[in-house]
Parts: sequence; C-alpha cells; structure tokens
Amino acid sequence: MIEDPNAIQRSLVGLHIEGAEGGAWASAPFGALRLWDNGTGWSQIELEKGEFKWDNLEGVLENAASKGMEDILYVLGTTPEWAAQEVNDVDYPQPGAASAPADLDDWDDWVTEVVTRFGDRIDNYQIWNEANLVNFYRGTPVEMAEMTKRAYDIIKANDPDARVVAPSPSTRLTASFDRFFPEYLTELEKLGWPVDVWAVHTYPDGQGTPSDRALLIEKFTDTLAAAGAPELPIWDTEVNYGIAGPGDIEGREITGSDAAGDVVRTYVDDLRLGVERSYWYIWSLAPLEFLGIQAFAGSDAEQGFFALDNWVIGASFDGCSENAGAVACDFSRDGTQWVVAWASDGEATYTTPENSQLICDPLANCEEAGPSTDITLTQTPIRVYLQ
Repeated sequence: MIEDPNAIQRSLVGLHIEGAEGGAWASAPFGALRLWDNGTGWSQIELEKGEFKWDNLEGVLENAASKGMEDILYVLGTTPEWAAQEVNDVDYPQPGAASAPADLDDWDDWVTEVVTRFGDRIDNYQIWNEANLVNFYRGTPVEMAEMTKRAYDIIKANDPDARVVAPSPSTRLTASFDRFFPEYLTELEKLGWPVDVWAVHTYPDGQGTPSDRALLIEKFTDTLAAAGAPELPIWDTEVNYGIAGPGDIEGREITGSDAAGDVVRTYVDDLRLGVERSYWYIWSLAPLEFLGIQAFAGSDAEQGFFALDNWVIGASFDGCSENAGAVACDFSRDGTQWVVAWASDGEATYTTPENSQLICDPLANCEEAGPSTDITLTQTPIRVYLQ
C-alpha cells in the first residue's frame, strides 16, 4: 500500500490483457486496465438494435474485481453493422465497425446503456480507438467531435465523477495524424472541450526505439498547444515496439535486457515527458507473432515490469537531466536515493555520483559501482544505487 500521496502511483502502469474476459490475468504488477481486443466493443455487444450480449464485458469486470482492479478504461466504439453508414470488410474488428453511426441517436442510446448499467464499475470511458486510421474509423473529425460531446454529456449526467477520455490518434503514420487530429481539436473547441483526458498511441515504426517514441509524444503535445487545447492529463493508451510498418518497414524481435529495458524506459519517459499513464499492448497468454516485445509469464518483459515496480512505483520522482546523450533521472524513497540512467541513442558516457554503491540492469544483474567513475551507457536503463 502506497501511503505517500506524492509518490508515483501504480496507475502509471496500464495493461491490456488477452483473455481477461475469460479469467486471464497478468503475473506482473500493474495498476490500470484498458478494455480493447476483449470482445467488449459496441459492435461486439449490441448485435441487433436493442439486443445486447454482455458476456465478455461482464466477464472482464468480474475478473478485474476479483483481482482488486478498480481502474478500468472502457472503449465505447466500435459501430455495429446495423448502425453503420458504410460497411467495409477491412474494418476492425468486423465489417461496419469503422463507420460513424448513421444515426447518432443510436450512439446516444448505446452510451446511456453502458453508463447506466456499469457506472458503479467503470470510471473511465474512451470515445474511440485510433480514430485517424481508416481500419478503425472512416467518419469525419466533425462527426467524432459530435460523438465526443454527446457521450460526455450523457456520462456526466449519470456519473459526474467519471472521466471521459478523448479518442486516441495513432502518431506513427504522421500524414493521417495531421489530416485528422488538428481538425478534430478545432471542432472540439467549438463544443467547449468536452473531455477530461487526452489520449494518444505512440508506437514508433518497426525499427523505432523509445527515443523515437519520445519524438512522437512531443509531436502530440505540440499539436495540442498549437490548437490552444486545455492542459489535461495525457494517457498513452497503447504502446509497444518492433511492430511492422508503416509501409515496407519490417518489425523486429526485442528480447533480453533490451525488452525489459524498453518497458522500464517507457514509463520513466512518461514521468519526464508529462504522460500520466501508459497502457502496454498486450499481456498475452503466449507469444503473439506481430509483437516486437512479448509480455507473458516468464518473459523478459515481465522482468521489466517487476523492475519498474521496484525502481519507480512508490518513489518520489526528483527530475531528470541530460548531458551529452546521457539521461539521468533521480528517485528517492524512505531516505534512499538512486538514479535511473540510459543513453538517449547509441551509447553515452556517464559519470557515476560520488556516493554510488551498486549498478543493476532490469534483469537484476548487478555489480559494484565506483564513485565518480565513467561508465558507458546503452539505451537499456540501469539503476545506480546511492549510499
């Protein structure tokens, strides 16, 4: 139990969990759950107008409650075929799902049904997933802004404390981001900014690194600033590395300390770049072919989540500095201090503090640290324990 209200909360670390609707759960520690790819979208529940199949959503919420997980982010989209303006075979997760509703009254009815039925178990509602990509959304920014406003009003009328999370644009395809998101913000301003949280997806391309992700975060925050958007919490609602695309860019397998280190660095970067939380995609039952970093019981990524819990959660974050490509972030807890350090790209030289005692990597390989000693950092973070 974290008692210090200023300490880093476990809600920094979010997950998606394959099979959570059927009882699956992560063996690594985390503090927030996003429901996506669990068969819980609108198109997968309201199969005919007014006829609902709640099994998966009930299942995942019961599973989460049994594990003590109360921080749930529910994605309200996608559109059922019967409610769609257009139906395309490549829509995800099924034909018609990427369409805007033909009649927004159907959207209103759906949002009302969800919030009145589950308002005591869901406190965070996200409007849509990757609304700038045609496989997920083919409507206009104007329609998405209108859906956001309608959902906001319904949710707040029924559950004033619930948080409404904006659609999460993908940033890796910059052209589609630029076509959609600035116009969406323009339309949202006209409606009085009816959101409580900004959301983004910062997957870099298949060869990208956490440094590339940091640039995507900067692009997103710059776009918000250029639009005069209000300063709200930012959640990265999907992140991983090594996933193929866009275009002909191949993916890559990331294992060992690189995988564990990318997990740690993702969330430390969140602290230094102003992202309140990120949801790792995805904790799986077994390796999934398209993922660069696999997260499942016994995986290297699992060790990254354990290192993150030990290095970061419950600690005070005392800021970061960067010198000649070496990034060093300071943490403290119960009178103990340490540094998490890495090279922003390639390698960098870092001089350990005078009171350095021990250096560990995210896989818990440790060695003694000399005081004021030059060491070579890589992009995999290390923890430098101080006396």
